[in-house]
Formats: sequence, structure tokens, C-alpha cells
Amino acid sequence: MGSDQEYEFMGPVLGPIGIMAALPLVCYGLVYACNAQGRLDIRNMFIPGFPPQSQLISREAFLAIFGWMAFQTILHLVLPGQLVKGVALPNKEKLTYKLNAQTNLGVTLLAATTFSFYTKTLPLSWIYDQFLPLLTAACLLTVLLTVYLYLSSFGQSKVLSSGGNTESNIYNFFIGRELNPRIGSFDLKHFCELYPGLIGWLIIDLGMLQKQYEQLHYVSLSMLLVCVFQFIYVLDALWFEKAILSTMDIVHDGFGFMLAFGDLVWVPFTYSLQARYLVDHPQAISKVGLLGILGLKAVGYCAFRGANSQKDTFRNHPNHPSVRHLQTLKTERGTQLITSGWWGIARHINYTGDWLMAWSWCLPCGFGSIVPYFYVIYFAVLLVHRQQRDEHACKRKYGADWDKYQAIVKYRLIPFVY
Repeated sequence: MGSDQEYEFMGPVLGPIGIMAALPLVCYGLVYACNAQGRLDIRNMFIPGFPPQSQLISREAFLAIFGWMAFQTILHLVLPGQLVKGVALPNKEKLTYKLNAQTNLGVTLLAATTFSFYTKTLPLSWIYDQFLPLLTAACLLTVLLTVYLYLSSFGQSKVLSSGGNTESNIYNFFIGRELNPRIGSFDLKHFCELYPGLIGWLIIDLGMLQKQYEQLHYVSLSMLLVCVFQFIYVLDALWFEKAILSTMDIVHDGFGFMLAFGDLVWVPFTYSLQARYLVDHPQAISKVGLLGILGLKAVGYCAFRGANSQKDTFRNHPNHPSVRHLQTLKTERGTQLITSGWWGIARHINYTGDWLMAWSWCLPCGFGSIVPYFYVIYFAVLLVHRQQRDEHACKRKYGADWDKYQAIVKYRLIPFVY
């Protein structure tokens, strides 16, 4: 690659190293700041620390994490699924993907509820007790997977990502060198994006719900709201599994540490923070608060799903009655950019809806600590970075047409604000 290579994430060396070191520390820090010993209190400068006698490593946790990965892999390979073609890659090839995330989720939840809630032979509340060792095991799994991905990317006839084939080996390891690494027809990136992490997130939520019931002999309304909202979010992602095949993660980004850690560690172990928080710090919710939270979730989901569905329908069926009325800007590339409907409100209105839903998960935790609001704060930073990254790519792709589009759809995320 030439010297004009663009690096993201403060690359090519110090940024990736810092991020790879910082991400696991944040995950451990959230446990350090919130557990049965207490919760972070900024006003009184109190931080509970790790619970006494807590372990960072256990054999059982390693067996659970690696067994979980094997279980999800077997389900994906064995259960029936729809075979669909993805979008064209840089080499003009269209890969075939097996889609059966909904079936995986159904079988997993059936097994989990049977063995944990009915027979009680494998109580999921064990996840709460072994949270730190499970986190450590997941981090190790990610490192091992990333090493394999990096080394295997040097094989013959590999399609490399444009951003991960640089002069910096550290950056390539971090961002991902190979675009769509596979073992036979088993696509590792597509699998990790949806199956072990997202479904694992729900299993952790169920474990926290069961733990709260064991301690309180009831499940609080706040815990139910968090678990139901997050179940809806994951179910939506798996229901519209096909849509992921046209996202930047699949089409543009390589599969390296960044995506692997996000899929296998960050999503299940930080997105379940609110459920873990409510195990030790249950909250009451007023009727007014409940209506407000439900309304926020509804508005956020309508914007998120409405915008994404509108875009996908227009892309695949532009003459469909639900989208053929939409106003568009025709580009020199021959494609069209939607300038009305959901996409006339803001250029990334789906991100805005996603962020509103994030608030509906955090608010049931009350205001006793900032810790459960980590997600909504982090997510705001992530979405702004993602919006800027998307627009940079669109500017390169559409050129002057993108300037015209921005003049029509003026706002990035929040109308009249940003």
C-alpha cells in the first residue's frame, strides 16, 4: 500500500494498541464499579471494587464459553436455513450465506428454559456468579480467534479488505485483513456478528433475571422491562438477518480484533449491564415512568425499524407500493438516494431510533448511579463516529452528488440539532 493509506481509530500503531488494551479494561471496570458490594457514586467518590473472593479465571468458565461457541456453531451448521446470495465483493463474486438465526434462537431458548427454569439442572443464575471468569474466557477466545483470522488471511486466493491490507501489521491485526474469512462454506464473520454474541446476550439477561428471583423471590418490573426490550432488539436483528449482508461490517470491513471483540465480548458482557445492575440494585417504577419508558421504546423502535425497512424495501423492490412514492436524488453512478420519508428527516435517522431505544433500557435502572447509563453514553459516541465514517465513505463514493444530497437532507442524526 502507498503512503496515502488512510488509517482509522488513531492508527496505524498507537491507536489500535490502545484500543485493544482499553476495551477489556472497560469490561472489567464495569464489574469493578457495579456489583453486590455497591455501585459507583461519583458524588461521594465511592467505588465498590471487585467482590471479595471473586475469581478472574476458572476452568468451568472456559468450558462454558468454548462450549457455547461450539453449541452455536453446531446449531448453525445442522439446523435448516435459507441460502441467499450476498452483495458483490470487490472481486465481483457473490458469496452464499446460510440464514437460520431465528431457528438457532428458538432452539437455544427452549434448551435454556427447560434446563434452567424447569428441571433446574443447569441454572443460568450461575452466569452471575461466574461473570468475571466468563468475561476472561471470552477475551481469550477472541484473541485466539483473531490470531487465527490474521494468520489464515495470508493463504492463497484470499479477498482482502481495502482498509486492512496496509503496511502496519498491528493495524491489520486490529481492523481485519481478510474481508470474509470462511472455513468451507461456513462464514465466520457473518456467524459471529449474529449468533454467539447476540443470543449470548439474551442468555446472560435470563441468568440475571433468574438470579434476582433467587434473591428477592420475585422479578421486578424494571428487570422485566430491560429483558423484554433487549429481547425485542435481538429478535429484530435475527428476524431481519438478511439485512446484515449489505452492511459495512460485512461488505467493507475486514474481520479482525475490532469486530471479533465487539461480537463475542463487548455485546454480550456490556449490553447486559442493566440486567446485571438490577440484580443487586432493584428499582421501582411509577406508572408515569412506565408510560414514558414504553413511549420512548415505541418511538425509537418505529424510527429504527421503519427507516431500515424502508431502505431495504427500496433497494430490493423500488416499485413496491410502500416506497414508490419516495422522492430521490439520482446520482451519476446510476443509483438513487432517498430524500423523503424517514430518510428525509435525517441522514441517519435509524441511528437516532437506535439511541432512543438505548435510553429505554437504561431508565428502568433509576438514577442511583451513572454506571447503567454507560451504554447510552458510549452508544452516542459510537453512533456519531459511525455517522462520520459512513459519510466519509459516501463522499468518496458519490462525490458531488453527496454534497447535493446533504443540501436536501440537512440533518445528520437529530433534526434541528445535529
